Amino acid sequence: MTPDVSADASEVLATLRSRGWRLGVAESLTGGALASAFVSIPGASDVLRGGIVAYATDLKASLLGVDTALLHRAGAVHPEVAVQMARGIRVATAHDGVLAEVGIATTGVAGPDPQDGAPVGRVYVAVVTPEREAVTELQLAGGRAAIRAEAVAAALEMLRVSL
Repeated sequence: MTPDVSADASEVLATLRSRGWRLGVAESLTGGALASAFVSIPGASDVLRGGIVAYATDLKASLLGVDTALLHRAGAVHPEVAVQMARGIRVATAHDGVLAEVGIATTGVAGPDPQDGAPVGRVYVAVVTPEREAVTELQLAGGRAAIRAEAVAAALEMLRVSL
């Protein structure tokens, strides 16, 4: 993990902690690396509720509540899929019926081949809070490892700025 990723994860956790907000992480192409960035910070457990790696498209629907018709029509690499994943992780990580205040999601194509009509390096990151919903499209370069690492860094930065 790069120092910038660790610093961003630490800053995000501190901001969430100061607000009394909890976090849920939904991942596809990042395969748990985003949750791992948070878990590497001591004390993360008082903010991070958990995460779901929904790598298979059908799991995005069954575990995160992404609309099946959307997945069939647009595929898993789509901005609305990312937003629905972020909404869904708030529900999946609820406690005593209270949603996690923040959901973040990543979906995209790390390669080596395009997927669902999206080119290698296309990534969507979504953040959903009680105050707003935002999604961003990225076109990242490099091999699988580089794309995944950049997606994690971009997700942390988006969350940091969103808070």
